[in-house]
Amino acid sequence: MSTQKEKVLLAYSGGLDTSIIIPWLKENYGYEVIAMAGDVGQGEELEPLHEKAIKTGASKLYIENLQEEFITDFIYPTLKANAVYEGKYLLGTSFARPIIAKRMVEIALKEGCTAICHGATGKGNDQVRFELTVKALAPHLKIIAPWRIWDIKSREDAIDYAEARNIPIPVTKKDNYSMDRNLWHLSHEGSDLEDPWNEPQYDKLLKLMVSPEKAPDAPTYVEIYFEQGIPKKVNGVEYSPIELMDVLNKLAGANGVGIIDMVENRLVGMKSRGVYETPGGTVLYAAHRELELLCLDRDTLHYKDIVAQRFAELVYFGQWYTPLRESLSAFVDKTQETVTGTVRMKLYKGNCMPAGAKSEYSLYSEAIATFSKDEVYNQKDAEGFINLFGLPLKVRAQMLQNLQNKEQK
Repeated sequence: MSTQKEKVLLAYSGGLDTSIIIPWLKENYGYEVIAMAGDVGQGEELEPLHEKAIKTGASKLYIENLQEEFITDFIYPTLKANAVYEGKYLLGTSFARPIIAKRMVEIALKEGCTAICHGATGKGNDQVRFELTVKALAPHLKIIAPWRIWDIKSREDAIDYAEARNIPIPVTKKDNYSMDRNLWHLSHEGSDLEDPWNEPQYDKLLKLMVSPEKAPDAPTYVEIYFEQGIPKKVNGVEYSPIELMDVLNKLAGANGVGIIDMVENRLVGMKSRGVYETPGGTVLYAAHRELELLCLDRDTLHYKDIVAQRFAELVYFGQWYTPLRESLSAFVDKTQETVTGTVRMKLYKGNCMPAGAKSEYSLYSEAIATFSKDEVYNQKDAEGFINLFGLPLKVRAQMLQNLQNKEQK
């Protein structure tokens, strides 16, 4: 009497790692492999993956369109928080993993799977992001991470494994950058980028944009309208979230805006070097910040900056489905109630510069800030304010002077 095979759900991209994991799971575990590709805007035809997944041994493949949910439920909350990891990284891969893992859990439960498998390496952050989401949403599911247990030790080994089984793969040993693409960004790691002294070969790397040197000699102006911190219009035209990202990616990309080259601290303790293309996202972050400078009071703005750093760490560390992240998002949403208005940005050869902002919630008062004569601000008031504000300094200085006088006697 035959027993039914256990099922495993594999996060499938059709790339090198997940292409070889399907036969590896069947050879080593005897699982029935169900594959799932989460469409978060990879910019490539996902339909051919059906044939590829089945040919390499999967029983079926789900292709899930997650694009709009990705923007509204993950990108926008992070944008509203102004969360930037280590001052540079706009978290493109980081917040794409929880939404994919969430859908994986939903399909795994539907299909009666006992395990979930991913192709993240044991050196990276993605393993944490996938697995923390699974633990938060379906803690009973077993997790299989081949890179932590198989005999394959490098991308070159993985290529050999694929070639031995006639599995088509999208890389070669000469061109084996590790790339991750979605609606927000495209990341590049590995190969010559592993030496931080090497300048990136941008003409070879860039796919969403041109290098600043190849950008037009004339600037491009773009106006973005936000409503409670969420971008709604570009140049006066209202777009859906997906359309808006596409428009901004093209405008910024054409002007060489959005290249990030950084050495970052991974959660597992090592430093890694990556090049990120984030054209539209770079403009949105810059524009959103300008609007907040106009519309938020000083205390809220400064405290929100503290929250932004912690929020970025939570996203980077894969802690999306945690009470702290949800609580910080609630705080951020409250701060965004008056972040409505239009910001004009000037894009020129890799630079993204503010060129004007306006809002009915603006806290900027020309009558108070003017250098011309005014009847609103009494400059004599500043004297008493400075006396009180500087009182601790004065008291301390007097104490030190008294001590010095005693020593001299």
